[in-house]
Amino acid sequence: MTTITLFSLAILIASLTTPRQYLWANLLAQSSLLALLSLTLLPNHTSSSWHNLTFATATDSLSTPLIVLSIWLLPLSLLASWRHLQQEPFPRQRIYAALLCSLTLILIVTFSALDLLLFYIAFEATLIPTLIVITRWGYQPERLQAGTYFLFYTLFGSLPLLIALFSIYTSTASVSIPLTILSSDLAQFSINSLTLWCVASIIAFLAKLPIYGTHLWLPKAHVEAPIAGSMILAAILLKLGGYGLVRFSEIFSYPTNASTTPIMIICIWGALATSLICVRQTDMKALIAYSSVGHMSLVAAGTFSQTTWGIHGSLILMIAHGLVSSALFCLANLSYERTHTRTLALNRGLKLLMPLSTTWWLLTAAANLGLPPLPNLFGELFIINTLISWSPLTLLTTGLMVIFSAVYSLYLFQSSQHSSQPQYLKKIQPSFSLEHLNMTLHLTPLLLLTLKPELICIQWHA
Repeated sequence: MTTITLFSLAILIASLTTPRQYLWANLLAQSSLLALLSLTLLPNHTSSSWHNLTFATATDSLSTPLIVLSIWLLPLSLLASWRHLQQEPFPRQRIYAALLCSLTLILIVTFSALDLLLFYIAFEATLIPTLIVITRWGYQPERLQAGTYFLFYTLFGSLPLLIALFSIYTSTASVSIPLTILSSDLAQFSINSLTLWCVASIIAFLAKLPIYGTHLWLPKAHVEAPIAGSMILAAILLKLGGYGLVRFSEIFSYPTNASTTPIMIICIWGALATSLICVRQTDMKALIAYSSVGHMSLVAAGTFSQTTWGIHGSLILMIAHGLVSSALFCLANLSYERTHTRTLALNRGLKLLMPLSTTWWLLTAAANLGLPPLPNLFGELFIINTLISWSPLTLLTTGLMVIFSAVYSLYLFQSSQHSSQPQYLKKIQPSFSLEHLNMTLHLTPLLLLTLKPELICIQWHA
């Protein structure tokens, strides 16, 4: 773990010191080597609970897949940003690349932190580079409003978490995650006290995830963010909320708290509501953003079920959604760079102009709706099975959610690829090899995980 952390720190230093002519080639090469090095973490986590231990960090079967996903997305986000950043002055290119590298370093620390206060500091530190990327490199003047929404939702949601962490430290004299999990000191408190601590702890994660009701910042941030911002926001930063929910579920027993029942109901209904919202979207990036809210609501519901299948399904869906949503934003950016609009009514007939990119659209739309044998299907099936076991009444809601998920995924594919060619598109650039490479590196891990799904299965004992 120390090697990977120091390697990512070295990449950050290189982004600030590399000469101009070698900057992008150097960063792409180094981040690709780091991505390959991170794969060595995967075989270990199925054999023990904690491994790669250092003084302040360690990995387990929950954090390892998320760390690998974070590192894997770094070269892909740099690759996706390279073309449109060539029009920027070089100092801005350097700052942009340094922000992406620093965000990856912070995410590695967040997912591997053994100390709850270190986790909180790194959890909040992800806000700074993300906010700068959205507000400085966003597409429209509304990016300042999107950054404000993102800032206030994250900060106000995190204050109760900080208070809860100090309360835990006062009661147990430790904020080490393994010691807090093993400690029996929390059992001496009343149910009301534990419920209050539980609610205060999970508010920040529900806002970061986000579930329906705390999601208003997400579509704005996605629509205004540049391509790398949208990729990292959808693929990794949303998973911070899911990681925190699963990690804190080991400290607090969610099913014993009456507070989790209404939250599960909100998550289940929110998944259906956002599916219906997606059907009537006209903005391509907004549709993809709202679909993320629906999937993350399912992740939260599966986590609160506190069952083996629910936790497994949540982790599988987080990893699969991270790759698929990032790929969808890359494809949306590919269309935007050629048509200069994100409106679905104006992005049509692209299969006549870029037939090879239509293949990528078909694969990502199929993965987004959960077509077998892709991991998205198994994650959703595990969670839906858990929810039906929790209450048979959820069968109708989850069934409608699955139907409308297929509807909006097919609507996105058909609207952008079929129909006649728009009259205003007289000349269009073909899709480039770098873009095909980017999509290949997104979807190849997704297909390989269908052959070896135990790499993203958590060692959980409910």
